[in-house]
Amino acid sequence: MNIMQAPHMKRFFIFSLLFSLFLASGVAAKEHFILTGGPALRQWEDLRVKSEQHDRWWANFIRASTLRIDNLRKAYGENSQVTWVVYKPGYVTRASEDGKPYTSWIQEQATKRKCKLIWVSSNRELIAAFNNRPSRSITTFDYFGHSNKHCFLIDYSNHIMGAAKCWLHEHDLRKIKRSTLAKNATCQSWGCHTGESMSGYWRNHFRVPLVGARGKTDYSVVGQSVMPKLNGTWIR
Repeated sequence: MNIMQAPHMKRFFIFSLLFSLFLASGVAAKEHFILTGGPALRQWEDLRVKSEQHDRWWANFIRASTLRIDNLRKAYGENSQVTWVVYKPGYVTRASEDGKPYTSWIQEQATKRKCKLIWVSSNRELIAAFNNRPSRSITTFDYFGHSNKHCFLIDYSNHIMGAAKCWLHEHDLRKIKRSTLAKNATCQSWGCHTGESMSGYWRNHFRVPLVGARGKTDYSVVGQSVMPKLNGTWIR
């Protein structure tokens, strides 16, 4: 008798196949999620005293993001999945101001690094980018952009001098599905002051820590292929 004709062997074979597919799908779903905010416009920042100016270089957050992507590839393998979410309006307006094709350059960087690039233009689209991820898929999260202790300032001093038009507030975290993050996810904000309040809200909602700064972060070194410096302490 053919062994596959035995009912119990058929059941065992089907169960083994389904279990293997389940494991494979779980591994394939894991991804690294990078959120990148937009730069300030020079027309506003040049009105400030020099010590208070931001984003003289348009690519502070973009370069920091690509450095992180490169580090992730080294740590998790060249085939690891990276989802890169970028606030597009900030780079459209800065491109117009500088006369450069910044959005095309960002797309080229994403293509070069084999990332899934998602452009967002609002708080609603940003939250959807999180919630559209498979359950427990995000194993690392990084934020590069302006921030204060209560929120990620996805847009800052671009449309309005010294103010934000788009942000992710600590109270907005409740709109993001807790299940999007893996239970042992590694999360870090590379913006200023996040650790002073928002990190606590993040931990309470997602049940995983968010490393954040107590004090300011400094992006002046990213052009030298160095991750942002901290003028303060990292807390979680």
